[in-house]
Amino acid sequence: MTFSLAKARKSVADFFALPFFSDYCTIAGLWAILAIIAAITKGGFDGSKMNNFLIYRQVFWHLIDFKSLYAYYPDEYYDHNLYGPLFSIVIAPFALMPKFIGLLTWLLALGATLYAAIMKMPLAKGAKIFIFWYVSNEVLSAMIMGQFNIVIAATVVGAYIALNKGRTGWAAFLIMFGTMTKLYGILGLAFFFFTDKKIKLCSWLIAWGAIFFALPMLLSSPEYVIGQYAEWFHTIVDKNELNVAVGFNTQANYYQNISVLGMTHRITQLEFSDLYILAPAALLFLLPYCRTSQWAATGFQWGIVASALMCIILFSTGSESSGYIIAILGVAIWYVTAPWKRSGWDVALLIFALILGSFGTSDLIPRFIQKSLIRPYSLKALPVFLVWLKLIYELCTRNYKLHKDAETPITTTC
Repeated sequence: MTFSLAKARKSVADFFALPFFSDYCTIAGLWAILAIIAAITKGGFDGSKMNNFLIYRQVFWHLIDFKSLYAYYPDEYYDHNLYGPLFSIVIAPFALMPKFIGLLTWLLALGATLYAAIMKMPLAKGAKIFIFWYVSNEVLSAMIMGQFNIVIAATVVGAYIALNKGRTGWAAFLIMFGTMTKLYGILGLAFFFFTDKKIKLCSWLIAWGAIFFALPMLLSSPEYVIGQYAEWFHTIVDKNELNVAVGFNTQANYYQNISVLGMTHRITQLEFSDLYILAPAALLFLLPYCRTSQWAATGFQWGIVASALMCIILFSTGSESSGYIIAILGVAIWYVTAPWKRSGWDVALLIFALILGSFGTSDLIPRFIQKSLIRPYSLKALPVFLVWLKLIYELCTRNYKLHKDAETPITTTC
């Protein structure tokens, strides 16, 4: 068994070590092609069929017209906007373009953002190539929906990289940018204890928060923007209540709350407060921080990054299938940044997460399995949850400093 596993691992490594598959340009080209495919197949040649992008681009025009950013506009699109007022500035360049060109450049920009974040990671080339290939299916899934979650994943990783390099201002920029567009970015604060410039970081967080808060006012008015922030808050609260309500549904509405919360409710069909799950999860997330002697170890810090990325999706009622680019990136980082050789069980978890957590809702899995098992019970969350539990165990028990010097970048290969 050990021999077969080692042989299989070597075969996979040799395959992806081939020049074509290990070339960064190949990845860049592939992701660009994925963006083009998503734009054409889901947006149409006029760019008017991708509902999410229609919502996004109209956020800018609604800001210009002093209209509510969160109301329903059935004549323009279905559903409604859930992003912060700052998003109206982010989407502005793409809203000003013709629809198809705007959609295509939007998708290319999403892919380029995550591509740049992974390239900036201080890992060996083999590790980065592995991450690129491992998350590619989720990149496509997110692009098909035009999802901003690709950028959220990049901001969380980028915030840690910036802090690690002593670029406190940039770290604060990314944390506040992610927080004030989709709230998920606030998980970047998980790296607060890994910098010795805490006061400087807090100052930058306040500064960038003020700038991002006021930025939409340049195209509207202070009173209008303040009102929209209040409306955003109420919209998020209402959306959470709706997601909790559909969390028990195994026949329909199972495209929302694809999380540990939704999975637990749908499997047990028991009605109880999510706090019974969220409170223990928060304690488990924070537990590794008790090991202050490990804080300086690079591998330990990357473990916290991976944990934060998975938690964003695992314990959010707003989790959707297209948001799993964030969690699957966390799984990939968990695997390649461990400063020790991964076991056969770790490889099995990695494959399980790829098959069920990533491809579980794709055309590679028979539709009857998806409709009768995976989707109704939110099983997409299961393998990622198991990986997260394994990671928490490692963060609480393994001595990262025995394997890697705290100042040495991880060089683990795939």
